[in-house]
Amino acid sequence: MQPPARYLPPVLKNLKFPVIGSPLFIISNPKLVIAQCKAGVVGSMPALNARPASQLDEWLAEITEALAAHDRAHPDSPAAPFAINQIVHKSNDRLDHDMQVCAKYKVPIIITSLGAREDVNRAVQSWGGVVLHDVINNVFARKAIEKGADGLIPVAAGAGGHASVKSPFAMVAEIREWFGGPVALSGAISSGGAILAALAMGADLAYIGSAFIATEEARAVEGYKKMITESNSDDIVYSNFYTGVHGNYLKGSIRNAGMDPDNLPQSDPSKMNFATGAGATAKAWKDIWGCGQGIGAIRAVVPAAELVERFKREYAEAKARVCVA
Repeated sequence: MQPPARYLPPVLKNLKFPVIGSPLFIISNPKLVIAQCKAGVVGSMPALNARPASQLDEWLAEITEALAAHDRAHPDSPAAPFAINQIVHKSNDRLDHDMQVCAKYKVPIIITSLGAREDVNRAVQSWGGVVLHDVINNVFARKAIEKGADGLIPVAAGAGGHASVKSPFAMVAEIREWFGGPVALSGAISSGGAILAALAMGADLAYIGSAFIATEEARAVEGYKKMITESNSDDIVYSNFYTGVHGNYLKGSIRNAGMDPDNLPQSDPSKMNFATGAGATAKAWKDIWGCGQGIGAIRAVVPAAELVERFKREYAEAKARVCVA
């Protein structure tokens, strides 16, 4: 069977570096998004990070004005576009409001999570935006495209927060058998070599989250950032206890909350609030810190621009090694 022709919408095709900074609940903010976009990667944040809801309008104004000013000052190196993450699960009672605000600013990329909705996809496309939907397997990937999503984010094993147990090799290969549109691979990517590997296996973009937590602009407590720089894949636990959906978390934060990370109970998904992480005494994201397995490559807290420059340098070096081989 002939694989489908590959295509990218202009907003992604014109990127100078194939990376999306993933939306980090609580942590992503306008300062981080702007820094990411100015450095040449797609910056993103969850709409729910703006609290109260009215703050989302202020934040989108700040982001769009800052990026427009950057582009005027640097016409030869414009900023990358930005994205807003929308939780489309029924527990998110802010979705309608937040979508209206996104429509006002014509947000170029919307990342949808925890469900796929045709009405949301149509709304984004009506203002010229692109929808990328995150998925944990090929079945959900097909459903997302059937419901009108423009692209996919396979969240493979090792990704921070809610994640699959599937190998990135398996996920991308299965999706590429039938889908030629944009694919941004997520899962333990924290180096330029890993970015190149994601593209080599068939993704168009690398989707990176945990590495950006340990940046100066990220709205994470210093203990969180420090723990990332001192940890590796052995310090990650995979559990559904906190939100009802399986995800990866730092063992140290679980111990700090008075629990044994190696003996967490199973949770009842029907009693959880996916939008906020509520359900357990210690709340996901605020007390229990989401993190992916790729953090062994993160050893210092640096500005986001410096991290992106490292990625670019390592990417070029890895590409050169492959070409020589």
